[in-house]
Amino acid sequence: MPTTAHRVSTGERINAHDRPGRLQEALARRGVRLTRQRKILLQVMDNAERHLDAGAILDRAQKLDPHVHRVTVYRTLDMLKRNGLIDELDLLHLRGDQHFYESRGPRDHIHVAFLKCGTVREFESPLYEKLKKQIEKDCGIGITTARTEVGGYCKKSRPK
Repeated sequence: MPTTAHRVSTGERINAHDRPGRLQEALARRGVRLTRQRKILLQVMDNAERHLDAGAILDRAQKLDPHVHRVTVYRTLDMLKRNGLIDELDLLHLRGDQHFYESRGPRDHIHVAFLKCGTVREFESPLYEKLKKQIEKDCGIGITTARTEVGGYCKKSRPK
């Protein structure tokens, strides 16, 4: 049961719709040229309520502008990754070898994968932040990226 000490997503994304336009603002501050197609892709990423693969991003973008090209999706995803604005995830390969993308939220979180049904939820906790600080101290590293995935079976699906 969630407490005020931690948050668990009710859907896939815990930080969905946190700040629409955040990706566009960050790139504008960096002086990155924002074409119409890039702006549409950023809008799709900012508004994603679940983890999207490149194909889903393209499908959503083409509903807004049918002229968005697949190559633009991949180039934009690469540029966003290089700028540290999105993460690329495999989500324990629950859905095959697909990779999924999410915009970075204000806090790091853990991806919790339900292995039988394929549901993915997000979990954040001060304990995770404390663990990262301990890792920084013990390993002498300044953590800039943290991705953690755990998988298991819910009570209904647990093997007997």
